[in-house]
Amino acid sequence: MSEIKIRQALKDDIPVMLSLIRELAEFEHGLDEVTMTEEELLEDGFGENPLYECILAEMEDKVVGAAFYFYTYSTWNGKCLYLEDIIVRKNERSKGVGEVLMKELVRIAQKEKAKRMSWQVLDWNVEAQRFYERLGATIDKEWYNGRLNERQILTFKGL
Repeated sequence: MSEIKIRQALKDDIPVMLSLIRELAEFEHGLDEVTMTEEELLEDGFGENPLYECILAEMEDKVVGAAFYFYTYSTWNGKCLYLEDIIVRKNERSKGVGEVLMKELVRIAQKEKAKRMSWQVLDWNVEAQRFYERLGATIDKEWYNGRLNERQILTFKGL
């Protein structure tokens, strides 16, 4: 098996980062919902006030996976690391890439003194649920996710 190397994403990685996002969206049956552009990824991750961070997994100098994350705040606990997406190219799954990305994210959370690390996993993605549980994570089935999409924000009642 090839060695998996982890590194911080760079501005030059934007095209491959967007291709990974699209690959994940296709897997999750939501490719038509992706509105992200390279310009937005560049500004949002590398602009004056970065909104996300990204680490990349490489094998034989090719990007095979990524993890997008950012920091949130819990009124009960304090600083938290939120994993937005962990993505592994389809033909590279089951080779340990996701595990190496998760281990690096936990290392980052420890270094940053995060009190909690959280993410979402689709109810039908049983394989991902098993992956996280195998690593010792808890899959919470108690909380429901609330969300307003862009249209709902723009047409919010009372504004």
